[in-house]
Amino acid sequence: MLVSMAEILKKARKGGYGVPAVAAVNELSARACVAAAEETNSPLIMLCGYGHNPDMDYFGRILNDMATKTYVPVALILDHSATYEEAVKGIRAGFNTIMVDRSKLPYEENIAQVKELVRIAHAAGIGVEAELGHVGVGENYKVDGISALTVPEEAVRYVEETGVDCLAVAIGTAHGVYKGEPKLRFDLLEELAEKVPVPLVLHGGSGTGDANLALACRKGISKVNIANDLFKGAYDKIQEVGMEGNNIYALFPMLELGYKETAKHYMKTFGCAGQAWTGKQYVSTDSIPDINEAK
Repeated sequence: MLVSMAEILKKARKGGYGVPAVAAVNELSARACVAAAEETNSPLIMLCGYGHNPDMDYFGRILNDMATKTYVPVALILDHSATYEEAVKGIRAGFNTIMVDRSKLPYEENIAQVKELVRIAHAAGIGVEAELGHVGVGENYKVDGISALTVPEEAVRYVEETGVDCLAVAIGTAHGVYKGEPKLRFDLLEELAEKVPVPLVLHGGSGTGDANLALACRKGISKVNIANDLFKGAYDKIQEVGMEGNNIYALFPMLELGYKETAKHYMKTFGCAGQAWTGKQYVSTDSIPDINEAK
């Protein structure tokens, strides 16, 4: 069931849980994501960017078709659109939310560009996510650390002036694989959650640790982007298959299984398992992460 991401995040914020935005980079991974949501009765956000799949016009329609046919609520977001053209193409391809990334621009220019794109997207019934502060790259984490965190007062003004539906904040995570131990600023997150009137998003969820992410969701994060951990889950699973002869065909179901298991893990960790208001009853028997281990 295709729904707006705003609806999913509004319920998550009210319910005190988070929803993983899982990277669906091809049809196989998208099927795995939908299966994970159905098996846990979770709301689902599938994200894809031009760096994942450059044929977005075609692939966006595949995702839209999958979202429409499943019984769980699904939203689709074009991740990190860097130009007006990419954003408009994403809307035409069937994504019902666009992530507009102008986080590297000066504050005022960031506001001006995002405000214009919000005006265009909202006129077409499309939601917009933007980023304030800058979530860097994990391989630079040990050197760069957390130098571009989101300032609460700037975030409040940013949301008011741009009209974005949700805001990606920088509280200490990074994209990709970490070099150095991630340290999240939960005190900053609490202040942002108290002051910012829209749902908060965390980029760079992979490798951040279950306890950290579970606590972040408890303290105000409604959406967490996950990509590299899904890729690793799929890679680890296909190592179980030999490459001799026709065994190569066994790679595809194993890849899908690894992807699905990782997605299910995060749905349970973030607390959204059983929260699909359009789905079936789900009772979890899994233990939850110890948030006392969060750093």
